[in-house]
Amino acid sequence: MKLNELFDNPGASKTRKRVGRGIGSGKGKTAGRGVKGQKARTGVAINGFEGGQMPLHRRLPKRGFTNIFRKDYAEVSLDRVAQAIEEGRLDAGQTIDAEALKAAGVIRRVKDGVRILGGAAGSALTFNVAGASRPAIAAIEQAGGSITVAKAAVEATEADA
Repeated sequence: MKLNELFDNPGASKTRKRVGRGIGSGKGKTAGRGVKGQKARTGVAINGFEGGQMPLHRRLPKRGFTNIFRKDYAEVSLDRVAQAIEEGRLDAGQTIDAEALKAAGVIRRVKDGVRILGGAAGSALTFNVAGASRPAIAAIEQAGGSITVAKAAVEATEADA
């Protein structure tokens, strides 16, 4: 197959209707825009405008806010970690941290740290992460492993409790 032999599937793309090209085309003169007015002109963008009536997005009440200090963790389940160890992408003997998970392809990016979620910890694993759920901590310790959670994350979970 060569580049000049590539073509799209039949019916995959429609050809553009050329407007304003004579009365016989069916889209001549006003080109399907009606007559006069703001919307018949070029360069018009009036999204949300309701003719002077208070727009819907201003009529409805606003609720809540966005916390700019909220941490966005890359979340990983213990099952995903166990699968990566089975496939040989992670070494169970080493400490598992954000960089090891990224290098193994378990997470795409570290974000504000890694948070371990519940699942089945197959063997005794050592974690050094920014956060972990209570079931995940229990599963890791039950399997004979250990987990070190960053100090800031521990303080946040203690404040929630």
